[in-house]
Amino acid sequence: MPAAALFLVVNFVIGLCFSAVFAVVSVYSRWRSAALLFSAGLFIASLTMLCELAVAYANNPRPWSIAVYGTVLAGLVLLHKGVGVLYDRPFPLWLATLTFVAGIAAYLWVRDIPRSWWGYGLFYQGPYALVTLSAAANVFLSKRRTTMDRALGVVLVVSGLHFFLKAALAAVMGPGATASTYISTNYAIMSQSITAVLIVAVGLMLLAVLTLDIMTVERGRAERDSLSGLANRRGFDKAVKKAVAKSGERRHAVILCDLDHFKSINDTYGHHAGDMVISAFGTMVGAQAGADAIVGRIGGEEFVVFLPDTSPAIALAVAETLRLGARKMMVPGLPGGFVVTASFGVAALLPKEGLEPALRQADLALYDAKRNGRDRVHQARAA
Repeated sequence: MPAAALFLVVNFVIGLCFSAVFAVVSVYSRWRSAALLFSAGLFIASLTMLCELAVAYANNPRPWSIAVYGTVLAGLVLLHKGVGVLYDRPFPLWLATLTFVAGIAAYLWVRDIPRSWWGYGLFYQGPYALVTLSAAANVFLSKRRTTMDRALGVVLVVSGLHFFLKAALAAVMGPGATASTYISTNYAIMSQSITAVLIVAVGLMLLAVLTLDIMTVERGRAERDSLSGLANRRGFDKAVKKAVAKSGERRHAVILCDLDHFKSINDTYGHHAGDMVISAFGTMVGAQAGADAIVGRIGGEEFVVFLPDTSPAIALAVAETLRLGARKMMVPGLPGGFVVTASFGVAALLPKEGLEPALRQADLALYDAKRNGRDRVHQARAA
């Protein structure tokens, strides 16, 4: 078996493996359609290797040579379309179809040109290069600017340019007098070895982008309370720490909120009604605390609000707004006329002291509000 044939088999296996991996990733990724397009593209492109072997050993290589060109081009068009989905740079179906048809037309024209002509490789590889470089342009023109995105763009640029390199190598080394003799040339060995490296590079970069996105989504879920839709304690602490670090020495405020008589709601109307109260209260606080506020649920019926660059006096006014908002809530599962109330503790947060001292002060103020009759707002004495 010629060395180039061995590379064809290896590339076929690599393509199938990556296709299977992207199919699995599509189950977990929010970019399911992009992952499926990558999977389909790699699968179709991997068939090129089998078609190349058929060209070398079939009695009639002509239809197989068309299949070789078509499978590579179809795989690249699907790659381009998947990148468009992933980076919000749409590659319409009509344009993808037109690109494929134009590429096939270019091949049908060039295949009757003598393969020894220096321009043969350029016209043969040109459509591949243009489709790949266009996909790279979509990455660089998108709003996503992470290091991994830029790295993917660079790999796609290299992949696009490598088709021109292949054209130059074909002119220098010779692609074989006919399509059937290609597999026996040194050019075929060089071409397929470069292809193997780039399949792995592009596949790994696309996989890395999708995997990092999955990790980001899962990290977000780990920092969010599923019932209220707000940040949980971990997510709240992380967001506040980041906000305080950016603020310099400005003063902030925290509001600690606790639903009154929540256990009796669960005992009287059931846990489903209690869950609806939690959900409704979280929605209300998130809507009325302000656009810059960081809101979290840090306990069963306990919520917290971080107000950046806010004085305790303004925080008291916000807390009073939230108290009145709780009383006006209409909660499914509770009888008409039932009023939900909450108690609030307000404290100042100084950047040099951090979040924990402020929460302790707010908790003491909340305790005072509970002890003095509930459904009220108290300010921390230390403030």
